[in-house]
Amino acid sequence: MTRSTLIKKAWLGLALVGLACVAALPKQAEAEPLYFALEVRREGRLVAQPKLLGETGRTVRAERRKPGASEPDYRLVLTPTAEGETFHLELDLVLPEIKGHSELALLHGQERKVQLGRWPGDLEVSLLLMKVDSPEFRALMDLAADPEDRGSGRPI
Repeated sequence: MTRSTLIKKAWLGLALVGLACVAALPKQAEAEPLYFALEVRREGRLVAQPKLLGETGRTVRAERRKPGASEPDYRLVLTPTAEGETFHLELDLVLPEIKGHSELALLHGQERKVQLGRWPGDLEVSLLLMKVDSPEFRALMDLAADPEDRGSGRPI
């Protein structure tokens, strides 16, 4: 075997090893569309009840502001990421007099209650997370596959 043939075979071997390594890397997961239903309570009083659509890997921001007001009634930031079957969620909530932060893990269809205030009941968030492409979400929204099966369903 000549030296140039040996070098060519070595390069070919390295290229094959490189391709094998690239193929073994985990593929980037596609963004999962998610539905969030929240209830925000301040000292037991219902302050907000947003229902939001988002997706994993993208931050969802929502705020409610009265017309002409310089400050919002509330500002909510959700950052969901997928970790296998579990969704990790960072939640930030700001009201004029109080703010809170929490990180939690939820499964599809799971509802959790989180205390964000200084004491229980000070600032409380109830949160439901669902995959949009799921039978549970379609049932919640009364979305039947066949339009004739919908009956008198609610519009979204």
